[in-house]
Amino acid sequence: MIQMTQIKPEDIKRVKGMGFLHNKGTDRFNARIITRNGKITAAQTACIAKAAEEFGNGEVTFTSRMTVELAGVPYDKITPLQEFLAQEGLETGGTGAKVRPVVSCKGTTCQYGRLDSFALSEKIHYRFFKGYQDVKLPHKFKIAVGGCPNNCVKPDLNDVGIVGQLIPVFDPERCRGCKKCAVVDACPINVCEVKDGVLHRDWEKCNNCGRCVDKCYFGANNKGIPGYRIYIGGRWGKQFARGTSLDKIFTSEEEALNVVEKALLLFKDQGLPGERFATTIERLGFENVQQQLFSDDLLARKEEILNKE
Repeated sequence: MIQMTQIKPEDIKRVKGMGFLHNKGTDRFNARIITRNGKITAAQTACIAKAAEEFGNGEVTFTSRMTVELAGVPYDKITPLQEFLAQEGLETGGTGAKVRPVVSCKGTTCQYGRLDSFALSEKIHYRFFKGYQDVKLPHKFKIAVGGCPNNCVKPDLNDVGIVGQLIPVFDPERCRGCKKCAVVDACPINVCEVKDGVLHRDWEKCNNCGRCVDKCYFGANNKGIPGYRIYIGGRWGKQFARGTSLDKIFTSEEEALNVVEKALLLFKDQGLPGERFATTIERLGFENVQQQLFSDDLLARKEEILNKE
């Protein structure tokens, strides 16, 4: 076995780029295995368990970005481990100044979910995590998908976060101004009230959670428009920033995904080495960044930007 004194700093840095994080003071590493937003097959689960026994110390841990880590992997077992995992289509990675593994909540199956978060996060995984895996960015770039405004996976604390919406459609002609209004009772944040015989909603405070949709006995509030709210510039850690919501709620999935791509291209094109996306936005100005994300110029310049050194 290779001793700690024989592992060069440049080799530690090299394998970190492959998803192997050095356990300080030892000759061992944690192998970070990529999942599709925490999803793996039963066969892959069995492969990981066997790999933990054969190549690590038998322990399996999980990261905040839904990757799997095998602890205690010796340096000289890194390549054999990768080859073993590849038999079940598994790979290591998830580090460096690039798109990090995508996370999402269980909005697909959750009673409050307003979008298919599993499907959307998988599309983002292939389009951006895999599709941009060779694109070096100024810093790491995290993307999260939340099924509803409950924000269980904190989308607004990621570089880009998508939150599912269900925008209520109110028909005042059907409203009977009930003294005990089912819509008012259903609103979890108390932004609805009956005034002058008709329902009123504070749209400035409404977060489009959709909990009030289908609650009116007379059909005044029984329709909702699915949508995507996008936050940009969030981060957590030593420097904290809550992302800012773009002014528009998108009703097209493809349009929302294009905004994510434009954010990546903007960061690649205009971000400075070593700065997070939140800092880029602060330096350029939110309105400037938003205007660029609403236009198609960045996508039109995609090849130019990606080829930029």
